[in-house]
Amino acid sequence: QLQLVESGGGLVQAGDSLRLSCAASGRSFGSYSLGWFRQAPGKERDLVAAIERSGSTYFVDSVKGRFTISRDNAKNTVYLQMNSLKPEDTAVYFCAASNGGGIYRSPAFYNYWGQGTQVTVSS
Repeated sequence: QLQLVESGGGLVQAGDSLRLSCAASGRSFGSYSLGWFRQAPGKERDLVAAIERSGSTYFVDSVKGRFTISRDNAKNTVYLQMNSLKPEDTAVYFCAASNGGGIYRSPAFYNYWGQGTQVTVSS
């Protein structure tokens, strides 16, 4: 079982950068695939980026070239580096872990979730 805690959100201006971190407590962190989701008010929770246990990554088209995802298994932490932020990136960002190990776009495939961290990008 994992417990996930996000940090690093905040209020920034368009064009700025933020790095989100998600620290996990529990065993076998390296065996999980990890995802970053976001949810804006009134909208569904959507996958932004994911990283398999092998290190392969996935990004939704709207963040390609701007966001990167990485993991440090020694620190039980996954990161989301967000550059060139836009107002439309405003949302609560959640990290999630799946014991399936692969890339999954649906939240249903993720077993563990953090509490979320707010990212607000002003224009």
